[in-house]
Amino acid sequence: MEICPRCGLPKPACICDQIQKISQRIRIANDKKRYGKIVTLVSGFDNSIDIKKIAKQLKSELACGGTVKNRIIELQGEHTKKIKPILVKLGFDEESIE
Repeated sequence: MEICPRCGLPKPACICDQIQKISQRIRIANDKKRYGKIVTLVSGFDNSIDIKKIAKQLKSELACGGTVKNRIIELQGEHTKKIKPILVKLGFDEESIE
């Protein structure tokens, strides 16, 4: 059985990802782009989190387009109220989301 080098627990019982998700300070904001288009920005992720995977899950859940630029997720459209429950469902701490 393999042991996780970070937490010292066996791989199936590893809690590193959950600890990393709880310790994040995530900020959700809106920005107005060219031609008056609104985008929703989700920032504050550590380097240890797979931000592209989270962006893909958010885009499919919200049925919108988006991208990742400079560790910030940009989603097309106004989604500030819908993102928080989705991030909580993905394992992030509700109090750490602003």
